[in-house]
Amino acid sequence: MKNNAFSIMEAIENIKLSGKLTTSGRVNKYDGHFLECDGFPANLGSICSVDTSDGTKTLAEIIGFKKGNNILSMFESDTKIQAGAKVSVVDEGHDVGVGDSLLGRVIDAMGNPYDGKPIGSLQDSWPLNGKFLNPLAKNPVDKPLDVGVRAINSLLTVGKGQRLGIIAGSGVGKSVLLGMMCKYTEAEVIVVGLIGERGREVGSFVRNILSGAAKNKTIVVAVPADRSPLLRIRGANRATAIAEYFRSKGKNVLLIMDSLTRVAHARREIGLALGEQPTAKGYPPSVVSLIPKLIERSGPGIDQQGSITAFYTVLADGDDENDPVVDTARAILDGHIILSRQQAQLGIYPAIDISGSVSRVMNEIVDDTHIEFARVFRKLITLYLENRDLILMGGYTQGKDQDLDLAVSLWPNLTAHIRQLEGSASNFQDSKADLLKLLGG
Repeated sequence: MKNNAFSIMEAIENIKLSGKLTTSGRVNKYDGHFLECDGFPANLGSICSVDTSDGTKTLAEIIGFKKGNNILSMFESDTKIQAGAKVSVVDEGHDVGVGDSLLGRVIDAMGNPYDGKPIGSLQDSWPLNGKFLNPLAKNPVDKPLDVGVRAINSLLTVGKGQRLGIIAGSGVGKSVLLGMMCKYTEAEVIVVGLIGERGREVGSFVRNILSGAAKNKTIVVAVPADRSPLLRIRGANRATAIAEYFRSKGKNVLLIMDSLTRVAHARREIGLALGEQPTAKGYPPSVVSLIPKLIERSGPGIDQQGSITAFYTVLADGDDENDPVVDTARAILDGHIILSRQQAQLGIYPAIDISGSVSRVMNEIVDDTHIEFARVFRKLITLYLENRDLILMGGYTQGKDQDLDLAVSLWPNLTAHIRQLEGSASNFQDSKADLLKLLGG
């Protein structure tokens, strides 16, 4: 029996292939966005070139397999591709080039610069989907991070390596707040992923942040809304991979992803194309797994590494804070900042809903006095907003509730503490001092 088994293994090792292993196939199905071709050995994520009818080539990525065929998502939609067109693997697509030459540059999902100027040598590479870090080996989140925004510094203190969501509807000042944090946050490297945003907003945001002192430490990965869903996901992964690389070099990195919702929408398009069953609001199960996978890549590093403090914007469609993406993100994040339309209508910018927002690590990184004064501030502003209609109608009588009396008398000062002009910064110590002074500390 042993001799027989040995002879079989020996025979397998001595097999001579009759031909080369095929790494190409022919298109047999194409709908303008996704195509199928003859199956050939290739991994998920492999990048392929596809011959077009006008003699050029276009790129696509393998996203799945079905009945012996490879399924690919096109980088460019509505490309002229005919049945029988050749599909060939050109890159396994698992690694991205990284290095200091990226600082101050704006690149697309494939790493190409938008300004057409060459990027210097990228001496290193990093896995597009990141490297696993033992959660038990990660450094604790135990130091405050100065983000330059008074309301966040004093009332929702952020720790180095924390992951927070910014939950907002449209038109409540999300982009302005992100721009302020990019300019004023104490970070050695800033990585911004603009995923699925309007092209006009991408240009405006880039011009705003890539100026002054922040320019030489900022990298922008921009994938506008008109790009394919695959490129939007790849852009989010590339931005995260770049942040991971600099963290591994001991840098404290600020990662801003705008927006996580657009990444989820892109994954929904691909999932439905692959035949996944839709669940809540049409989101397939793959979306639920994508969000924590992406978020968990940020955070603190291990010994001798830096940290990634990450802000993920989450769009609340119709101001619905129970949206599936909002719920999934909120469950995995270390806190969330809600931008309130009511605050915006009152002219309070940044329009941060202090009552509904929370930083889950604040109590671990600031002193007890700071915690208590932030609690009192939250209580007072909540009391006022809950009774605002009654106060405006004249139904409020002073003297019946001491806490409400205090909230009414301090309301102008409370809102003044939250308000902050786009062009001004408030460091952590000044923000804390203003809070203590406001409440008599």
